Amino acid sequence: MEQEQKGLTLINTMIVLAIIGILATIAIPPAYHMYEDSQAREQVTEAMNLLDSVKIPVTEFHAANRRWPTKAEFDALVQAENGKYVGSLTPLVLASGFQVTAKFRNSGVSPSLVDGGTGRTLVLATTTGQNWICNDSKDPENGVPGMVGGSVLPQHRPAACR
Repeated sequence: MEQEQKGLTLINTMIVLAIIGILATIAIPPAYHMYEDSQAREQVTEAMNLLDSVKIPVTEFHAANRRWPTKAEFDALVQAENGKYVGSLTPLVLASGFQVTAKFRNSGVSPSLVDGGTGRTLVLATTTGQNWICNDSKDPENGVPGMVGGSVLPQHRPAACR
């Protein structure tokens, strides 16, 4: 009497496991990269919120004093100058306007927000206090001459900063 085989043989099981391993090797790196990108975008949102909170006090200071605030005056105007992912907000008076740089911490953030051991930067600048430019001055019509651009990668910036 012949016995009918039921289930998988050892060879069949090894082939199935090999196929699963190959598929996992192909699928995991892109999925991890997508996760890192979404994590970086979320952390950049914190920087953007801190930068947005600077706009009104700096604009009001400029309107009242006809000049941009110094570092000490900026520190008095701005309530929150750091966050969970942002290490500092740094003001810079330009010949043509004013900029604030949010610098990310160099640890505890997405690896995409660290470059060469230091945190990347996101920048907000203005010439009048009314229109604020995010991260660079490449737009000839609305740019801020002399602005020091930020180093956050374009895919991690908010839509307003691309």
